[in-house]
Amino acid sequence: MTTEAPPLSEPLEIQFDYTRSLGPVLGRFMTGLAERRIEGVRGSDGRVHVPPVEYDPVTAAPLSEFVEVGQEGTVLTWSWCADPVAGQPIQRPFAWALIQLDGADTALLHAVDVDSPERIRTGMRVRVRWADEPVGHIRDIAYFAPADAPDDQPPPPMSPAPPAAEDDGIMITPIKLGYDHTVSPEESRYLRALGEGKLIGQRCPKCEKVYLPPRGACPTDGVPTTTEVELPDTGIVTTFCIVNVPFLGQQITPPYVVAYILLDGADIAFLHLVRGCDADEVRMGMRVRAHWRPREEWVTSMRNIAHFEPTGEPDAPYESYAHHL
Repeated sequence: MTTEAPPLSEPLEIQFDYTRSLGPVLGRFMTGLAERRIEGVRGSDGRVHVPPVEYDPVTAAPLSEFVEVGQEGTVLTWSWCADPVAGQPIQRPFAWALIQLDGADTALLHAVDVDSPERIRTGMRVRVRWADEPVGHIRDIAYFAPADAPDDQPPPPMSPAPPAAEDDGIMITPIKLGYDHTVSPEESRYLRALGEGKLIGQRCPKCEKVYLPPRGACPTDGVPTTTEVELPDTGIVTTFCIVNVPFLGQQITPPYVVAYILLDGADIAFLHLVRGCDADEVRMGMRVRAHWRPREEWVTSMRNIAHFEPTGEPDAPYESYAHHL
């Protein structure tokens, strides 16, 4: 009796710089933070919103009456963060809290530097601790501390300062998410087969559709897909997109083609690159074949196929893939 290998698991990381334009309202708010000043905006009902909102929640009209508020406030509610992750404001246990600053009618979410959950409570008074070098970012408020805490207490370990807001009102915030991704047993067999240069799908025993990548159950009939099917590395382009716009992290120089490829014998298409011809030569129904990377570069990933390229065969008739668009 053989024991199936455990499902594959891999740590993954998503990281990018979130870039946004500030506009006149948030731009003024960030400028105030750089000058160690906190401003809100007054709505038509008299409430002062901090952070400021661009449009009145009641009338939807643009707002422009700015109000400076205090640098102390009251904790409305809070949540304990026992194990901070990289990038959070404080790199030791702390509390996230909704804080209503004096003179404001709405709450600001920020970190409160306390050493245990017993040291924070609803109704607690806190005050701003400013970053040493303000740059025009929400993290110019480094954190909040209890209002009665001494000014000379040592600061907590902090995350690196964010980039400064640019002169044209653009703010950049680094975003990073790390997590462990575990795939299903069916996907694990599919990925291990890719490591051997094979394309393995699964067939529904009821409707007989073949899915690649495989699925544990047929989305049409809801029954387990228990029969594995080895598919060829040839297929057709069903639909496609020509990428002409450059973006951060792009590894291929535009223009290039991303297409849905329907492998021969499969009933679901998947996204991949089409190369080996000019972008304007790619078309629906084009016959393509996988271009595999060198064997020594193979891993358990679809990246083993560098791209698909034309086979030179006649195009498939539209009727053969019309139900797979």
